[in-house]
Amino acid sequence: MATAVNEVSIPDSKIAREITELVRDTESPLLFHHSSRVYHWGALAGRRKGLRFDPELLYAGAMFHDMGLTHQHRSEHDRFEVDGANAARDFLRSRGIPQQDVDTVWTAIALHTTPGIPPHMHPVVALVTAGVEMDVLGFAYADYTQAEREAVVHAHPRSASFKEDIIQAFYDGFGHKPETTFGTVNADVLADKDPSFKRRNFCSVIRESAWQG
Repeated sequence: MATAVNEVSIPDSKIAREITELVRDTESPLLFHHSSRVYHWGALAGRRKGLRFDPELLYAGAMFHDMGLTHQHRSEHDRFEVDGANAARDFLRSRGIPQQDVDTVWTAIALHTTPGIPPHMHPVVALVTAGVEMDVLGFAYADYTQAEREAVVHAHPRSASFKEDIIQAFYDGFGHKPETTFGTVNADVLADKDPSFKRRNFCSVIRESAWQG
């Protein structure tokens, strides 16, 4: 039986245990513990918001969301989000998971770095992004109690150097294919038309987040 953190447990199923083993063996401890925290933040957010979701699908989305940063699943030309989504898709299909559920997890991973859209989608899609945004950027930090934050970080440690370490992990994962980082064109329009517009810097948001470490 999986140990509960804030009454949130990792699903006690064969597929969840296989996911844990695969991700632990494939990812660095940094990414493994980050992904585990993403699951807990997402599940806590879902409980707080009264959302109905399949914990096993949320766990799959959270744990695979950064697999595209690893050497084993890193492609030459696709976005790292797509690489991770494809790894999850192949894993879930091989276990006979229904295609609709596979598609939900694929979408959750593919969109986890696209702000503003996941919250309006399936709860699993919304909650994977919510978990990522909490752990990396500190979004909704105050919505989690101090006891919740301390329990999750105790179960899955977050080092004092996490902010710089995760930025480096991103760079190591997709620095070789910079063309895949092309994002929303809307910021380009504002930069072209509004001299006072200042782009929001993702790394600055990480460093300035409510997290102390």
